[in-house]
Amino acid sequence: MLRYIVFFLLAGWLPLITRAQFTNSGAQIIVSGANLVLDNLDLVNSGTFTHTAGIVRFTGNSNAAVAGTIPPQFFAIELNKPGAQIQLQTGINVNDQILFSNGLLDLNNNNIILGTTGYLNGEKESSRITGVTGGYVEFTSLLNAPAAANPGNLGLVISSPANLGSTVIRRGHVSQSNGANMANSIFRYYDVLPTNNTSLQATIGINYFDAELNTLGETMLTVWKSPNTTTWTSLGYNTRNAATNFVDQLNITDMARFTLSSELYVLPLSISELHTRCINNQVVISWQTRGAADLNKFIIDRSANGADWQPIGTVPVTGKSTYAYTDAQSFNGAWYRIIQVDEKGQQFISPMVQSKCDGNEEARVFPNPAYGNSWLQLQAASSSKVVMRLFDHKGTLVKILTANAAAGVNQFDLQINNLPQGVYSLVVNWDGQVKTIKVVKL
Repeated sequence: MLRYIVFFLLAGWLPLITRAQFTNSGAQIIVSGANLVLDNLDLVNSGTFTHTAGIVRFTGNSNAAVAGTIPPQFFAIELNKPGAQIQLQTGINVNDQILFSNGLLDLNNNNIILGTTGYLNGEKESSRITGVTGGYVEFTSLLNAPAAANPGNLGLVISSPANLGSTVIRRGHVSQSNGANMANSIFRYYDVLPTNNTSLQATIGINYFDAELNTLGETMLTVWKSPNTTTWTSLGYNTRNAATNFVDQLNITDMARFTLSSELYVLPLSISELHTRCINNQVVISWQTRGAADLNKFIIDRSANGADWQPIGTVPVTGKSTYAYTDAQSFNGAWYRIIQVDEKGQQFISPMVQSKCDGNEEARVFPNPAYGNSWLQLQAASSSKVVMRLFDHKGTLVKILTANAAAGVNQFDLQINNLPQGVYSLVVNWDGQVKTIKVVKL
């Protein structure tokens, strides 16, 4: 049954303030040149909803929905719902702008199609698109040698000397995961689908909101790329600005799916211990695995600053639990990480470990404070047993771990992912040494 059939042909305002539904059960509704105000109303469309001019304003301080069996066609939308949201229960099309004044627009696993003319206007922390359960907002643009282009104002900045041709850009808000289904990106990603996708030499910049950080530290964010949403590669970063919420990277040859993540949160499946030790001006990197049945190889990366990486060697998987690699070209203070590659080509990156050949013994925890897991990095003069006791703020022992340290720098998984927030004391005993470290779990 058609509850409301309304034709607006005059430029003006018509407020609808009853807490109910604006429902079209099969008729044709044309909104032309008017401003339609839906104050705490759901819009339910199962007919033809054609909006050719003016603005449809969603107002009020209660949640509302856009629903029905047929996606409505909007010209322009304004979201002005302080402390509330609009939830999509169907897809929508917008030809002009979505104006964000107050409140959230939840995709709820549905899509917003902006075509070639729509755009987002005024997104901010208090008023923006979200959608952690799925869905995307899509814009299509002709990109011929773009220079800092931000198509549809979706927040993806693209520069390239090449002609990408007609390019579809989709922005979603699901945290991306690796092949182990471990969610570890911000709540934002982009799919970039150009007509020409070779030799682009592009710069990609990603904007984000603090509310999308997904517990990741802004000072560790880097650009990540995946051709298949499963295998992810860290591209590093060129500039990173936590004040403006922006990270970019240069010299990207082709487009795919992009997101931001921190390498400390892309934890390995099987690497449990990671060590370095100095022998005759060479560094030996060794690691232990919890099980490597599906692994194919390990790639050893080295960095001078912990941010820019280069592969220096490969070690095949032999079924053993302990592996090692000798870096004859190392230098004091070099950083190392291990990339384990499984039989399907999926990659998992270990935390970083720094080599120090100055003989100083030390123990530290990183990241600290920690949103997820933390690791103990310990430098030992000789092989010894390590006992790690973690106490909560009341002095209660909540975890005890033991491991074997090799001479040199060692790294051990503290396994604090599931502990509640709070301040803990980690007491480390090794080689006759005792050190207490405060660990903050956020």
